[in-house]
Amino acid sequence: MSFSVAASLGTHIALRNTHEARIKCLFMYKREENNKIGFKFSKHKVVQSKISLSKQEFSELDERKSPDEVREEIKKCYELINRLGRGAVYLGSSRMGPSHSHYMQAQELAKEIANLLDCTTWSGAGPGLMDAVTQGAMLAGKPVGGFKIGKEAGEWTASNFHPYLPSENYLTCRFFSARKHGLVDAVVRNNSFDKTAVVALPGGVGTLDEVFEMLALIQLERIGSKLPIPMLLMNYDSFYSKLLDFLDDCEGWGTVSKGEVASLWKVCNSNSEALAYLEEFYGISSIDKNLI
Repeated sequence: MSFSVAASLGTHIALRNTHEARIKCLFMYKREENNKIGFKFSKHKVVQSKISLSKQEFSELDERKSPDEVREEIKKCYELINRLGRGAVYLGSSRMGPSHSHYMQAQELAKEIANLLDCTTWSGAGPGLMDAVTQGAMLAGKPVGGFKIGKEAGEWTASNFHPYLPSENYLTCRFFSARKHGLVDAVVRNNSFDKTAVVALPGGVGTLDEVFEMLALIQLERIGSKLPIPMLLMNYDSFYSKLLDFLDDCEGWGTVSKGEVASLWKVCNSNSEALAYLEEFYGISSIDKNLI
């Protein structure tokens, strides 16, 4: 009987035969000399089958069993931040390329914020709007750092390497939890001299995941409790207007308090509005800007 794996590796998996009949089996894998996995079905009849795995795949299976692997990656994130400095963290789409109007707006915004706050620019170090902010910060001549993953949604290629950033400026994360630790820590202010910001650009599922996680951390005072952190939602071309309508409806349903979400971030329809807000937030005068 031929079959294919129909679920991820775990204590139990399901196999599907050519007639689409599902068979649950107890997963018992052992490392053999020829790097093969044996399966023993939980029915009375014992069937042995083999699936070949590469040495790299075996290594990944072994590493993911240990919490030390995640801990070590988080440590590397912190080390990178301590070396490059905290600053503005950008969340945004990996699909909006150079031909998109939001790309040019994001690039200009990152350039202006890097100059205004005199800070490091952080992002997911991927394509799309993340590439736009990287380019903007480089035009400003300010430090750039990133927490990359192997493949972004809609990315031109799946790669652990950035096409032009020096390898010492970014970390390719295997674990999303470590990557999120990095993005959060990069925006936490350690002293009153630190000028940081969370800038939410237009984006999809991944961006919304990061945006609401940041929003929840600010809401619950897990970050910004001692030294407040400005969070900007860039509503280019009314991109987020329907999301904001939904959050207003949440007030009516009683799932958030009236005005609660609005107090956690600043909705900006243009770059000039965002820059003016940051100037006010940090009390940056025109004289200060000339000194930067």
